[in-house]
Amino acid sequence: QVQLVESGGGLVQAGGSLRLSCVAFSRTFGMGAVGWYRQAPGGRRALVGSINSAGGTNYVDSVKGRFTISRDNTKSTVYLQMNDLKPEDTAVYYCNAGGTWTANAYDQGASWGQGTQVTVSS
Repeated sequence: QVQLVESGGGLVQAGGSLRLSCVAFSRTFGMGAVGWYRQAPGGRRALVGSINSAGGTNYVDSVKGRFTISRDNTKSTVYLQMNDLKPEDTAVYYCNAGGTWTANAYDQGASWGQGTQVTVSS
């Protein structure tokens, strides 16, 4: 497993932007796929999108065109840029590593971060 630490969450008004970061403490991080998940109050943890080691990405329909995942392997960091935020984006956001990436899906791995809270006010 790899240790993951998320940051960048906060309170933002609808229409605003936030950039989340997920830093991995592992010498092999650059070789792995990473997924971003979110869990709203009372809800289940659900995939938002993911990125493979070469930079290929996929997203769920509800965030396509608004969220962008990128990575900087030199910094062992994956980013989730969130634009045009909506109140329904309010959730705790988690990154996950070690999973299996395909063009249309991501099967979670064993490593999770502690999560970062994103709150979008209307």
